Amino acid sequence: MLPIKKAIILILCISKFGFLCSQSTEIRGKVTASSDIDRIHIINKTANRFTITNDDGEFEISASINDTILISAIQYKPLEILVTPFMMQSKFISAHLTDKITELDEVVIGKILTGDLLSDIENSDKKRDLNFYDLGIPGYTGKLKTQSERRLHEATTGSGLVPLNPILNWLSGRTKELKGQIAMENIDNAMDKTKSNLSELLFNTKVLEESKRVEFFYFVSDDPNFLPLSKLNNDLKMLEFLQKKLEEFKMQIEDD
Repeated sequence: MLPIKKAIILILCISKFGFLCSQSTEIRGKVTASSDIDRIHIINKTANRFTITNDDGEFEISASINDTILISAIQYKPLEILVTPFMMQSKFISAHLTDKITELDEVVIGKILTGDLLSDIENSDKKRDLNFYDLGIPGYTGKLKTQSERRLHEATTGSGLVPLNPILNWLSGRTKELKGQIAMENIDNAMDKTKSNLSELLFNTKVLEESKRVEFFYFVSDDPNFLPLSKLNNDLKMLEFLQKKLEEFKMQIEDD
């Protein structure tokens, strides 16, 4: 009789452990580091979940036992944490990030820089070029236009009662061509920024062979929602958008 009871207890324990392993729950966490701890990426690689830390380094993410949690930020070394039964029971994860140190091939000894640009220029052997402040004349201090933006400005402005330059450029299609060129440059810049900021996070959770990644980002940039979304500077929304587009892209290349 005793062996049967032991067998029943063992089966119940195994069943309970299996249930705990498959059960997903919200786990709170706290990230500590030497400096900024806000907007650090928290990724459940197993369950394909994503969130970011708040200003205090706190976060909350859904996880199960044996899930792998990746904690990643540009200035710190990536950290992977395996969710243990203790973490599930306490519903808390604590993580400390280590600074990412850039090693230099060589050290050049020279003048000590203070961080004050004008002071450092004056103390160096280089001579600063004169600018409009030195000469006491007005000058432009806003965002510098690109070459295409300058050309569009020239094509759409003019003087006189009836300015001919904008009219002629509109009739010839030059204005439309320049606007299209600026739009393409904006998309290319947004695509480069997105690739730089989110490629590592995206392909950590959703694998795509290296040779297809450039093609994928051009596929993303063709979506009319991409550029407006990139202007929001919201990594969470952009990553969710990229994950959906990646599923569409994979289906498309499988059909080809």
